[in-house]
Amino acid sequence: MTIEIRQIREEDIESFHAALDTVAREHQYLALLEAPPLERASAFVRRNIENGYPQLVAVIDRKVVGWCNIPPATREVMAHVGDLFMGVLPQWRGQGLGERLLRESLAAADAFGYLRVELGVFGSNARAVSLYRKAGFVEEGIKRRAILINGVFHDEIIMARLKD
Repeated sequence: MTIEIRQIREEDIESFHAALDTVAREHQYLALLEAPPLERASAFVRRNIENGYPQLVAVIDRKVVGWCNIPPATREVMAHVGDLFMGVLPQWRGQGLGERLLRESLAAADAFGYLRVELGVFGSNARAVSLYRKAGFVEEGIKRRAILINGVFHDEIIMARLKD
C-alpha cells in the first residue's frame, strides 16, 4: 500500500475534513470537539492553496489519512512564523507516518520562508511531544489547564523550532 505525501488539493477537501473530524471527536489530541463546518474548512484549505502555505496530506487511495498544515501566524509582525497543526487517523498511528509527514511539512515550511514554526500540544500526548522534540522543537512553556474538554482540563505545552 503506497502512502503519498503531498501538498493538499481541492479534491482532498472533503476527505481532509472527515479526517479532521475523526481526530477531533477523539477529544484527546486537538483543541476541537469536532471539525468546523465543511464550508469553513474548505475556505481554509483554498486559502492555503492560493497562498502556497504548507498543508501536506498523507493519502492512500484518494483518502486523507493524515495532515500537517502550517499557515502563517495571524499578525503582520509575525509573518515569519508558521503555526503547525497535524493529525493522523487512529489506524495509521505508530507506523512512522506522523514523523514522515512532519519532516516533509517542515521542509515545505523552510522552503516557504518561515523562520519559526510553533505549536501547542496536549501535555498528556507524550508520543507527539517526543516526535516534535526529535524534529528539533523545544519546549517554551506550559499553559496550565488551557483546554477543557468534557469536564477534563489539559495542559498545553508550547513548542517551537527556529530555522538556523
